[in-house]
Amino acid sequence: MLTNAQQTILNAKHIVFMTGAGVSTPSGIPDYRSKNGLYTGHHNAEYYLSHAYLKADPMGFYHYLKENLYYPDAKPNVIHKVMAQLTQQGKAGVITQNIDNLYNDAATQNLVEFHGNLYQIYCTECGKVVPWQAYLSSPYHDTDHGYLRPNVVLYDEGINQQNVDRSLALLRHADLVVICGTSFRVYPFAGLIDYRNSAAKVMAINEEALQLPFDFDMVQQNAVAFFEELAQV
Repeated sequence: MLTNAQQTILNAKHIVFMTGAGVSTPSGIPDYRSKNGLYTGHHNAEYYLSHAYLKADPMGFYHYLKENLYYPDAKPNVIHKVMAQLTQQGKAGVITQNIDNLYNDAATQNLVEFHGNLYQIYCTECGKVVPWQAYLSSPYHDTDHGYLRPNVVLYDEGINQQNVDRSLALLRHADLVVICGTSFRVYPFAGLIDYRNSAAKVMAINEEALQLPFDFDMVQQNAVAFFEELAQV
């Protein structure tokens, strides 16, 4: 028996899922800001993930990313899969803070990776795209020895304008916005919600209750259980 919230998702025609790290923790990727996440026990983790640190210590930056952020064996879980299926049906789009590539692995359409993707690597010297496997072997391009980096938004870098524009287009067309697996406190990501279709219903699925400055339905539940039931429909 589906809940009202699950039925709302099935009945919606233009869903926008706005997601964060909690969607990927069931796949074995740490939630960096959770009580037990990567940020716990690390001093100045934001600095290690900043453009300033990249410039000051390129090798230190590389080793920090390689040792803490890459989980190439991780697989999409049921949350990714159900959302991806809804996008394949033309019923949904996804705007995610996650940079772990799992939505791509799940063949998600209408996807905006708001903060970029760890597995999209380019050479800062020549601009050429390089396989991520090569990056995990060395931070230097084998052809011109240019420094390699992932196409992600670091602290003190700006958001890709195309990602902003695509996100706003999805939200303006939405009849339902589903916030999932995020504290919804990181800006400018959280600020996107202000540009949603004024008629859109907003729902949040999260184990910890969110406090948001607008009307929304709070589904305080484990997202895996929620989407596992949807997957059986």
